[in-house]
Amino acid sequence: MDVLIQTAQLILALSILVILHEFGHFIPARLFKIKVEKFFLFFDVKFALFKKKIGDTVYGVGWLPLGGYVKIAGMIDESMDKEQMAKPPEPWEFRSKPAWQRLIVMIGGVTVNVLLAWFLYSAMLVYYGDTYIPANNLENGIAVSKGGEAMGFQNGDQLLAVDGKEVSKFDKYLPMEVLLADTATVERNGEEVTFTVQDSGKKIVLEDQEPFIMAQVGTVLDRVEPNSLAEKGGLQAGDKILTVNGEEMGNWLEVLEQIGDSKGSEMVVVYERNGDTNTQSFTVPEDKPLGVYGQEIRVTDEYGVLESIPAGWNQTVGVLKGQIRQFKLIFNKEVQGYKQVKGPIGIVSMMDPTWNWFKFWGFVAMFSVWLAFVNILPIPALDGGHVMFLLYEMISGRKPSEKTLERGQIVGFVIVMGLMVVIFGNDIWNLIKGNF
Repeated sequence: MDVLIQTAQLILALSILVILHEFGHFIPARLFKIKVEKFFLFFDVKFALFKKKIGDTVYGVGWLPLGGYVKIAGMIDESMDKEQMAKPPEPWEFRSKPAWQRLIVMIGGVTVNVLLAWFLYSAMLVYYGDTYIPANNLENGIAVSKGGEAMGFQNGDQLLAVDGKEVSKFDKYLPMEVLLADTATVERNGEEVTFTVQDSGKKIVLEDQEPFIMAQVGTVLDRVEPNSLAEKGGLQAGDKILTVNGEEMGNWLEVLEQIGDSKGSEMVVVYERNGDTNTQSFTVPEDKPLGVYGQEIRVTDEYGVLESIPAGWNQTVGVLKGQIRQFKLIFNKEVQGYKQVKGPIGIVSMMDPTWNWFKFWGFVAMFSVWLAFVNILPIPALDGGHVMFLLYEMISGRKPSEKTLERGQIVGFVIVMGLMVVIFGNDIWNLIKGNF
């Protein structure tokens, strides 16, 4: 059931993103009186699940949920329709329009992706606010996993700065900032210490796929998820975890590490409730959380509509910068981040096993930024490839030949398909190893 919910969330998220992205191309094309022959959600390789012609456009749903497309008349795209391109240009074709109009059509999808992310981040700030743990509330400093220790951190450190930038709050973005950092500054035993964040530790963190740095709090349960394995086993909010599998628990991150290490096997928990000591055994599933949450001192900043607009934009830009900087992990020989790149199979495992709208819209916003970034890369077959050729035409005053565009499209298609094979292969390998 959990996998079905995760899959449904991913399909809904992709459907929203694909439809809006393609509308970003469709709307300016129609405004410039360019004929759009097809508008498809997902790819209709050999056949479509549904299609209907309205006016000049065939609207449909394909069976392969890896994206979608609009087929614009008079444009060299993945369809490689040479028969149409061999005919004299018609006034309603893409190739007949001025370069500036064609440029607007091509950047329309990316523009919509950026605007969607901006809108969602702003709307979420208005509806949910911004919840985080103030850095100055950490009386006991931070708790770190084995990977965090290998990076150079120690339990009890007060995290002051990352790459020289002051850390004022612990939020969902901080772990990635730490992973991408070259240096960190902490207060340790009353002294300020700056050190190089070790790549060997980053590699461990990416392989473990578990929390590695968090505010150090005790082992008292703040809440237990309704209908979770923990609730069914009798755990309640207010219970204090004493030991897990015979090991004494000093902070909440140690509890999370033990839960992670116990996946697929039995875990014995000793906890205290109202002065009494109790013991409970759990069989921890591979693909399902236990449903327990530790106590954290969180605050929520409220946002009005006007305040949320610049704050939402800052979040959008921050996510984009983070995604670009992630390539330093992917291509780092020691970190080997490329092994953790996820395709559709891996992304399903990232979705929440329960329907959580906050996490869902956060994922949609994040992935919308990612699609904008990937699509604007100057690779033929992507929007950025078409933009590259159009900018060349506008600067040089010369239009690339159709043969050049065709060859570029083929090269780009090979590059994109090659990357897809690598990503799918990585997904399947991780699935075999049980890393999801």
